[in-house]
Amino acid sequence: MNTKKALSLSAAVSVFALVVAAPAFAQELDIGEIVVTPNRTPTDKAKTGSTVETVSREEIEEQARPLIVDYLNQLPGIHVTSPGGPGTEASLSVRGLPRRYVKTLYNGIDISDPTSTQAQTSYQYLLADGVNSIEVLKGSQSTLYGSDAIAGVISISTLGGIEPGVRHLVGVEAGSNGTVRGAYGLRAANDKASLSFNVAGFHTDGISSAALGTEGDAFDLGNIDVNGEYRFSENFSVFGSALYIKGEADYDNDRYVIPDTGEIVEPSDNLANRNATQQAAARFGFNLDLLDGRMKNTASVQVFQLDRAIRSVDPLYGAFDADYTGTRTKLDYQGSFEASTWLTLQYGADHEWQNAAATDNYGTDTDDGFELTGLWTQAIVQPVENLVLTAGLRHDSHSEFGEHLTYRGTASYLFDQTGTRLHSSVGTGFRAPSLYELFGPYVGNTDLQPETSFSFDAGVEQTFLGGALVADVTFFMLDVDDLIIYDNVTYTYQQSDGTTKSRGVETSFTWKASSWLDIGANYTYTRATDADGDHAIRIPEHAIGLQATVRPAEKWTISATAKIPLDAIDTVIVGSQAYLGTCFPPPTFDPVDCTQYSAVRGDVKLDDYVLINAKVAYKPTDNTEAYLRVENLLDQKYQVSPGFGTAGISAFAGFKAQF
Repeated sequence: MNTKKALSLSAAVSVFALVVAAPAFAQELDIGEIVVTPNRTPTDKAKTGSTVETVSREEIEEQARPLIVDYLNQLPGIHVTSPGGPGTEASLSVRGLPRRYVKTLYNGIDISDPTSTQAQTSYQYLLADGVNSIEVLKGSQSTLYGSDAIAGVISISTLGGIEPGVRHLVGVEAGSNGTVRGAYGLRAANDKASLSFNVAGFHTDGISSAALGTEGDAFDLGNIDVNGEYRFSENFSVFGSALYIKGEADYDNDRYVIPDTGEIVEPSDNLANRNATQQAAARFGFNLDLLDGRMKNTASVQVFQLDRAIRSVDPLYGAFDADYTGTRTKLDYQGSFEASTWLTLQYGADHEWQNAAATDNYGTDTDDGFELTGLWTQAIVQPVENLVLTAGLRHDSHSEFGEHLTYRGTASYLFDQTGTRLHSSVGTGFRAPSLYELFGPYVGNTDLQPETSFSFDAGVEQTFLGGALVADVTFFMLDVDDLIIYDNVTYTYQQSDGTTKSRGVETSFTWKASSWLDIGANYTYTRATDADGDHAIRIPEHAIGLQATVRPAEKWTISATAKIPLDAIDTVIVGSQAYLGTCFPPPTFDPVDCTQYSAVRGDVKLDDYVLINAKVAYKPTDNTEAYLRVENLLDQKYQVSPGFGTAGISAFAGFKAQF
């Protein structure tokens, strides 16, 4: 370990020592945390064999970070990088696999982009204001969630924990880099209905995405969501939710090679580059209970539309303007039957239509789609009090590649006397080829089959001090086969024989030490390799997370988090090579042989860094809070992608109230 890294780690430890340097006294911990994603129905977390991480509303309130990815990045096994600051593409990985292998649901709506090269979610557009809970279900989960759920499922919910009556919530914040944000929320509930409404806005003048640049790359973002339920009786209710997102972001050019000279040009300011997106989604349905509640039925329809535009000027090829529209419509049914006190049968069906259209200033127009139908079933078995088993199977039928089967099994067993719980899961998954991979101009291949996966994990969870301290160690493995890659020989997408592999260990502990002190830590070791056996890019081999919250006095709260990623690499342009090409010199522009240069890519080790964020809050009354928060407290200088900058130490002041 070099001196700079040692000093940074020492500083991190010192900062956290200041936060937690006090005697801790154990207290009783509420048990029975309820999660939904492991079985698509409310389940005691302590009875799930799959690994599921959660972020609560309390944690979001304590930290007041603006984006959902800010909280995901603190969880074990999850890593997020945003080269260039807010608004730039947020690259998220779960257990060493990138976001195209992660299904993301917002109030039950699939919000992945059908128009992108691989259908994946743009997390940089998701604000955390109004979010009630976030769940991350890890491992291959296609049995319950269909395509894309290879590495896991992220579920974001804005409805829950609403007390009877009407509450209004407002918040404002301003700080470094010309950043301002504001939010308004409405919570209303009575004995029959509950409603959540949120509107939030965010603006920053930004930093230069290019590390050598000087002009800021601005980012504007707005989110509106509404979510509600009305109960006609104990056995019948209707629900609905809607989401609207609008965002615009400036960005800079990537590193490139000048074809005529072979010179490498570093990322630099570009005032013409801008991405814009609009997303609109809605989901409506009903819940119907029969047979005294033993048979539960849920049916819903969801629609999603994404429009995005790219306006850019490439230094080599000139202006590029493109507009994209993607749509998704999905019908979904889910049922369960409590056959006995120890057996519950689940079953479901869904049908999805997906379409993407694109046009650009080169005259390329596309408009393509596919359909996907899924049938699934799962048995939840509890043969003895502390043992819970599940086994599930799914069949999918795709309009292009045909049929596919997936399965999943989980187990959880609790030893009462010691507070020890064993948990394990095994499953398979698939990722259907994206519309671009199937039908993209010149590169598409309609013969593609789905990528497939196999995952396994097993762990031990141990509680101490009457449940106040919970520790967990989990081993995981995840393989992805039938990879879809871009072939530089055929210039089309093809199926590869290689396998992407990820192996690792996740460890974590949380300790509610007293009424005024909560601390937590996690460590993840990940060995992820691509189809050639090389280390996967932007995946730290070691990642450490630290959290602490202190309430030193009745009205004061101090919270801090740290993320320490170590030993990650990226693949970038490191040189150029000459080849015999064709030039068209003036004045005749007749073709002649000439020497041209192409890029040579290689692996570069990324910076290790210690990223600490902290917040100090004061509550003048029970319903108001003033706070100061700081990001990158140690003012670390680092790059998560070579040539692109990250923000230094930044400070923000805010105020929140409810009435």
